[in-house]
Amino acid sequence: MPAPLPAPTFDPAAAYPQVGQVRAALAARDWPALHAVVDGQDPHGRTFLVGQVGETEGIEEFLHGVLAQRPHDRLAGSLLGAYLIRAGWRIRSAKRAQHVSREQFAQFHAHLRRAEQVLIDVTARHPGDAAAWTQRITNARGLQLGQAEARRRYDQLARHHPHHLPAQASLLQQFCPKWSGTWERAHGFARECADAAPPGAPNAVLVVEAHLEQALDHDDLEQGRAYLRDPRVRQEIHGAAHRSVWHPHFRHGWGWLWVRSTFAMAFCLMDDYGPAAQQFAAMGPLGDEAMFGYLDGDAVGQFQRFRDQAYAKGGRA
Repeated sequence: MPAPLPAPTFDPAAAYPQVGQVRAALAARDWPALHAVVDGQDPHGRTFLVGQVGETEGIEEFLHGVLAQRPHDRLAGSLLGAYLIRAGWRIRSAKRAQHVSREQFAQFHAHLRRAEQVLIDVTARHPGDAAAWTQRITNARGLQLGQAEARRRYDQLARHHPHHLPAQASLLQQFCPKWSGTWERAHGFARECADAAPPGAPNAVLVVEAHLEQALDHDDLEQGRAYLRDPRVRQEIHGAAHRSVWHPHFRHGWGWLWVRSTFAMAFCLMDDYGPAAQQFAAMGPLGDEAMFGYLDGDAVGQFQRFRDQAYAKGGRA
């Protein structure tokens, strides 16, 4: 009998050491150190770390102070904008709109409007700032500014960074029916991004995410599984894997855990346990919640259950 699997580590700092450096700088309120770490990354890494700062509670006063002293600093504005957006979403919660109170919505939109004013200034001064534009795409969704405005913001970013996956993932959410989009538009955008990206780039994961969104939109998980096992859908997901995680040029850059985790989940739901086990094995002792929380809200538990099932049925290296 194989040894029991250890619980995976879901802390992003385990996969991306810069996250730990950012946390330490925030804890020490060390702006020069924080600035050096975040601005030392490529656009994807910078956007990733700005998002991580946005997840950190209790830093609004610090970020306001930095921006007051450095009103033209693009990073200070991006970080404060990201923080306000995430704080707003925490107030709103992840519940469906009908389960969110009027007071929650009022506070949610107040936070997003404050973030919008900060981020408008950043993108006006620095039109090529991928992190700020990515936050503005997310903000357009929360403020219900519509499909055209969200796409306009993405197109402004894409002029400078045509394959920026964090922004593409945010816009894909906007194009899903739950945000007044359509499945046709969501799948079309996902294919557009995958086809345009270089072979081995992670962007093809969007094709998988769009199919998972549609599959999990069913009230019955078995109906979702049946959707994913449709030959046309299966072919598209395998094609996306060949363009990304199965391609020899695929690298473990920023966001790689999310990419492999998304594929692993799709393969499991399709009963493709061998390919699923390969993705879990590639993640080693690490994990990413990805879309596993869609199943019952327990993303960590579902990840572990899917991993155990994939190894039991698909083999364990």
